[in-house]
Amino acid sequence: MKFKQPQTLEQIAALLEVEFVGANDFPITGINEIHVVEEGDIVFVDHPKYYNKALNSAATTILINKKVECPKGKSLLISDDPFRDFNKITKYFNPFIASKSSIADSAIIGEGTIVQPNVFIGENVVIGKNCLIHANVSINNNCVLGDNVTIHANTVLGADAFYYKNRPEGFDKLISGGRVVLEDNVDLGASCTIDRGVTGDTLIGEGTKIDNQVHIGHDTVIGKKCLIAAQTGIAGCTVIEDEVTIWGQVGITSGLTIEKGTVLMAQTGVSKSLKKGIYYGTPQREYRQTLREVIYLKNVTNQDKK
Repeated sequence: MKFKQPQTLEQIAALLEVEFVGANDFPITGINEIHVVEEGDIVFVDHPKYYNKALNSAATTILINKKVECPKGKSLLISDDPFRDFNKITKYFNPFIASKSSIADSAIIGEGTIVQPNVFIGENVVIGKNCLIHANVSINNNCVLGDNVTIHANTVLGADAFYYKNRPEGFDKLISGGRVVLEDNVDLGASCTIDRGVTGDTLIGEGTKIDNQVHIGHDTVIGKKCLIAAQTGIAGCTVIEDEVTIWGQVGITSGLTIEKGTVLMAQTGVSKSLKKGIYYGTPQREYRQTLREVIYLKNVTNQDKK
């Protein structure tokens, strides 16, 4: 999430009421999670296990809960609760805007686009040309749709990320400040749910087609010309490369990469990153090898019966 205007280290420290290490005018241009940070970003870390990863990341300001040596060319914000203060930054620079109508005045809708009754379009949404948005679709704040996009009934774009910190008093939610972006010629079936990024974008690439009742988690990036069948669930921060085919009821855990051209057969459970191939089963196995094993076991069983 980029700020509308660059901030200084001193300004952010004053907002959070925390100590800082670095020059007062050290530039800060946004916040991001560790997997998408860039120069100018703040990243937060609140567990010693991840200190080195955060300090050595592309982020140039680290919001951290311990005084440590500051890497050269970077700055620190010292907080007793980085999770809380990361949320504070999101709420300050990207506050939730309550809508006053079903289609926000700030929304931009392209020529030739058809919006059916009972559609909700939030603040600062951009929809391209010649799209078709069916009844009861919700497109929440800041989503971006390209040209020739079709979205079927009851689909929700831009719900919050499923991201919580377990505290003694209960689960504390990490506030979502990212977007959902659909490129040109994307089709979404009925009752799909695509969560916004925490700080970045959940992206569906050009020409990808998604069936009914598919869930896509926060910050996931799906490539071009993918096919995803019904009841598939894809967890957050996953990368699905171009031309991947995913059949029904597949489950994919978070933070994985599925290589271009891969095929996941129905009801596959994916627990690790995959090279190009055809996979089946839980945990995933190479499809042809699995078939050979099934045939072998069937033959052995039939021989035993004789």
